[in-house]
Amino acid sequence: MQANPQLLLLLVEMQMPYGRFKGRILCDLPVSYLEWFNRKGFPKDKLGILLQTIYEIKMNGLEDLLVPLKKR
Repeated sequence: MQANPQLLLLLVEMQMPYGRFKGRILCDLPVSYLEWFNRKGFPKDKLGILLQTIYEIKMNGLEDLLVPLKKR
């Protein structure tokens, strides 16, 4: 699977629109919050895809992929 650049950009630009971490950039969400979504189910929309993507990135120790994007 190849990373979608637009998807990765959204992870470093988009804010969580609701909930406990409303306003926090998606890539800065804590792992515990992403684990909660993984247990309960990710939303069935674009936000869900983004949350699931950042969850996979964090669980696999790939946060370094996002560092160059954050500096834009």
